[in-house]
Amino acid sequence: MSLLRRSTLLRNGLLALCGLGIMLAVTEGLSDYRNTQLANIAVTVCAVAGLTVLTGLSGQISLGNGAFMFVGAYTVGLLLMHNPGTNNGELVLVLAASALVAAVAGGLVGVAAARLRGPYLAGITLALALGLPALPEYSHFQGKLGGHAGLNFLAPNPPGGMNFFRWQAWVCLIGAVVTLFLLANLSRSRVGRAFRAVRDDEISASLAGLSVARVQILAFTVSAACAGLAGGLFAVINGNVLPSGFPISLSLSLLAAAVFGGLGTLSGAVYGSIIVTLLPQWSYDLAHAFSMPDRVQLNLPQAVYGAGLILGMLLFPLGIQGGVRRIWALGRNALRTKPAGN
Repeated sequence: MSLLRRSTLLRNGLLALCGLGIMLAVTEGLSDYRNTQLANIAVTVCAVAGLTVLTGLSGQISLGNGAFMFVGAYTVGLLLMHNPGTNNGELVLVLAASALVAAVAGGLVGVAAARLRGPYLAGITLALALGLPALPEYSHFQGKLGGHAGLNFLAPNPPGGMNFFRWQAWVCLIGAVVTLFLLANLSRSRVGRAFRAVRDDEISASLAGLSVARVQILAFTVSAACAGLAGGLFAVINGNVLPSGFPISLSLSLLAAAVFGGLGTLSGAVYGSIIVTLLPQWSYDLAHAFSMPDRVQLNLPQAVYGAGLILGMLLFPLGIQGGVRRIWALGRNALRTKPAGN
C-alpha cells in the first residue's frame, strides 16, 4: 500500500487494468448495436483526452483536432489498403503509425501555433479543420486518396471466431485505456507540471527556465497523436475512410465534450465523450418514439444537443467533473460537521 501511494505509475497501471477488465467483461453481455456505441465512445475518448490536455493543461485553444483524426484515419486506410491480410498483431503497428504521423503533423502546426494566442490560434486550427479534409478531392491527390469516394479496405478478422462487433469494442477500449494511462502519467510528470506552468503564466515559466514555445509545441504534438489514434480506430471500425467523415462539426463536438466534461481532467474527457456520443441518438430515439414528423426527427437531435450543452454549462460551469468534485466536497464537509451521537 505504501508503494501504491508513492508510485503514480503503478497506481495508474492497476486502475487501467481493473477498468479495462471490467469493460471487456461488460462487452460479453451487450448487443452488437451497444458494442458499436461503446466503440464510438472509446474513439471519442482518445481524441477528447488529448484535447483536454492541450486546452486544459497547457491553455491552448484548438478547433482542429478533427483534422488530426483525418490524418490518422487516412494513414490507417492507406496502410491497410496496400497491405491486405494484415493480422491483429500488425494492426497494433498500423495504429501506432496513425498516432505517429498525426503527431508529426501536430508538431508542425504547433510550431506556427506557438507564435499565436487566443482567437488567432483558434482561427488557424479552424482553418486546418476546414481545409485538410478537402485534400483528397484535389486533382493531384484523388488518385492516391480516393477523392470524395475515399478509401475502402479490409480490417483484420477477429481472433478465434470472436464476434466482429465485440472485437471492435475491444480494440477501441484498449486504445482508449492506453491513451488515458499514458496521459495520466504524463500529467503527473515533469512535463505535465511544465504544461501547467506555461498555462498559468508564460512569463514566470520563462523566468523559471522553461522554453514556452517548446512546451506548447510538445502539447500540440501529444494532442495530435491522441487524435490520430482516434482517427485510426475510427477507420478500423468503419472499414473505410471518407472526407465527409471529418466535418468541422466533429472538431467542435470534441471541444464541446472536453469543456462539458471538465477541462484538464481525464475523467471529464470520459464523461464528455459519453454525452456527445449518446445524446444525439437519444434525442432521435425520443422523436421516433413519439412518431414526430420526419423533419422534426432529423432536426431534433441538433436542437437537443445544443440545449443539453447549454443547460450543462449552466448547471456545471466547471464541467461534470467539477460538479462531481463539488458534490463530493459538500458531502464530506457535511459528514465532518455532523454532531456526535446523531
